[in-house]
Amino acid sequence: MKISIVGSGYVGLVSGACFAQMGNQVICIDIDDLKVENLKQGIVPIYEPGLEGMVKENISKGALDFSTDIQQSIASSLITFIAVGTPMGEDGSADLQYVLLVAKSIGQYMQNYMVIVDKSTVPVGTAAKVRETIQKELDKRGVNIEFDVVSNPEFLKEGAAINDFMHPDRVVIGADNDKAMQIMHDLYSPFMKTRDRFVGMDIKSAEMTKYAANAMLATKISFMNEISNICEKVGADVNKVRDGIGSDSRIGYSFIYPGCGYGGSCFPKDVQALAKTAKDFGYTPRILDAVERVNYDQKKVIANKVIKRFGENLDGFIFAVWGLSFKPETDDMREATSITIIDELTSRGAKINAYDPKARYEAETHYLKNNRNITYVDGKYDAIKGADAVILVTEWQEFRSPDFEEIKKMLKQAVFFDGRNQFSKERMEEMGFEYIQIGVGS
Repeated sequence: MKISIVGSGYVGLVSGACFAQMGNQVICIDIDDLKVENLKQGIVPIYEPGLEGMVKENISKGALDFSTDIQQSIASSLITFIAVGTPMGEDGSADLQYVLLVAKSIGQYMQNYMVIVDKSTVPVGTAAKVRETIQKELDKRGVNIEFDVVSNPEFLKEGAAINDFMHPDRVVIGADNDKAMQIMHDLYSPFMKTRDRFVGMDIKSAEMTKYAANAMLATKISFMNEISNICEKVGADVNKVRDGIGSDSRIGYSFIYPGCGYGGSCFPKDVQALAKTAKDFGYTPRILDAVERVNYDQKKVIANKVIKRFGENLDGFIFAVWGLSFKPETDDMREATSITIIDELTSRGAKINAYDPKARYEAETHYLKNNRNITYVDGKYDAIKGADAVILVTEWQEFRSPDFEEIKKMLKQAVFFDGRNQFSKERMEEMGFEYIQIGVGS
């Protein structure tokens, strides 16, 4: 099939590469000239395992191309995906201006029947707005071209997006007629050879499914973090509680690991957008509001522990921060807990030695670019030299089995703050560390 994808960010680029991998003819469109020129040369602007190699392979085969010209790019496409950003507005709602600008362009330039796919995460009712926008432009042109708008939410995990796309656990499609539904089924059937994971439904339900899925996962995280905080108060160990409840098949172990809060491009934005949608329709989403409040507070838990241990005035103290990205296997720092922790500590006079295997550039050039109290280093042990304590924020694999004896030698004080509960408290204390984690009472 001939496919165009408008928006060459995380979702658009992964989708384009994977569709091309299955033999489709794909062109990805973006308004950023430099990004497009780099992509044509196989230079990928984000870190995602396996993505760069797949992009280069399909460029060389002629299956994948990039352009800034939407008019020419969609001219012969049967399917056009809208995969542009939907940033969070000040009131928590999803900003649809870029989605509707793309819809307007499609209406201005489409020549033949087309399926327009909302791939961006959008609130319920967006497909109708996209349809209305396209039809308005067609009416201005005085042409009658048939088209369908469908919803196809993405469920990609950053750090595992290629595998998620190539081997989906479900493909959700919302459509209002059999023709569009069949075209989408044909497009995705090569990804579902072992069993059919295609879930067809009405458009509004598909739009709702994405928000409901992310809100559910965020709820599990905030719930477990709340249990963690209670455990600290009553003297229980949240790690043992997790084992106790996770063995119940109705609960399971996924997303019940206590930590220092969730971040990223999806959970924070989607929880707030769903809550805003509910309020717009006259419903107060009490659970969603609580999920967000718990997460907001949880991002400060580790910083508060550091302040409790070292005092409010942190002048003269140096802390080694391990991990900047919101999760391992990505360079994404959107809503990352590391930002909160570093800001809380440096505002009190602390200096930070920061190390992350992939997110340093993002931190230096964007998310923490104005913070002059940070020194970025090239390795995890470089961060520790002369530091008063280690703060583990992101659970990258290289942090799982460090040389603790070497760490003790390099630290001014053998203090280790663990924001992800990676290690055994008993073992760390046996090795002579003052080990401070989350959710373990004294």
